[in-house]
Amino acid sequence: MRVYVPLTLPGLAEAYEAGQLGAEPLVAYAVTPALREWCLSDDLEELEYAALNRAALASLRLLAAAPDAPRRRVVVAVDVPDTTVSSDPDRGLDPGALGEVRVAGTVPLAKAAAVHVDADDAEADVTAAAQALAAADAGDDDAQSVVDGTEDHELLWFATQEVPNLIGPADGTS
Repeated sequence: MRVYVPLTLPGLAEAYEAGQLGAEPLVAYAVTPALREWCLSDDLEELEYAALNRAALASLRLLAAAPDAPRRRVVVAVDVPDTTVSSDPDRGLDPGALGEVRVAGTVPLAKAAAVHVDADDAEADVTAAAQALAAADAGDDDAQSVVDGTEDHELLWFATQEVPNLIGPADGTS
């Protein structure tokens, strides 16, 4: 099963150094029955794109909680055995949890299919969205528009071999 793991650039650097994606159970996004129902589509490519966008929103949430992290959303696409993936049926209809799954076991970064990262030109919109997220969650329509503005920025695709270039030098200098 293809899952999409939300990270930040510092989180990607940690995963690169550790050789694995986060601690178990790993929160990720995938094509779940609830996501299928929400999308009203049977097109797997369209459904995976929706799961990727859900992970990008989760990455934005990580950025909102990490003010020192570079303002670029990061999502790692990785294929894992179906038996390692579970979803909480009680949260299946929660709009905030659409597509959310837990992955059991260690997920080696080497198994990643791709890394998706915002381009530099998304930084201003991602910064504004991270700042507006709490207000959007509280129901502020203007703040929600700011958060939705990040959807205008497609995440760029990178091969896993390009991760060192994305995270910069190991000593943190650029």
